[in-house]
Amino acid sequence: MTMIECLWEDLELPLVDALHFADGRSYAVALDRATPSGFSVLSRLDLDEMREEDPSSVSSVSSVSSVSSVDGRAVVDLGEKGLLWGGEGSYGSEGFLARLTAGRKLIWAMFFTESNPFERIQLSGSVATFRSTSGVAITVDIDDPRTPSHP
Repeated sequence: MTMIECLWEDLELPLVDALHFADGRSYAVALDRATPSGFSVLSRLDLDEMREEDPSSVSSVSSVSSVSSVDGRAVVDLGEKGLLWGGEGSYGSEGFLARLTAGRKLIWAMFFTESNPFERIQLSGSVATFRSTSGVAITVDIDDPRTPSHP
């Protein structure tokens, strides 16, 4: 089981703007209102390496302050293809979006420290737009959120 899957089992995500896949791949992301998707994928992150450099950073066992508990505010049921889920983190400024399997296992999740909670999801084919309480709109291809999508 990957580190991100372990965190997700406790409904926690690392306290860093990032896109995480269940297989362990992670990418730094940034809010970017200049792009149609509302965010940019920056560079690959290695959660295991971050943990080795600072054991308190991304381990729910060693430091609660380096992760954020997540709670959903919006859901779109995809039937046997799973569901989309968006919501909030532990602090008021945080938001997350995720795609889960029908059994609620993580496929991918994206976390932002300054987006505010995501409270609405609009789905059109395989493109979803998540909207936060502060007006941030993140548009993703639900099959691969790294792929540029347009609302």
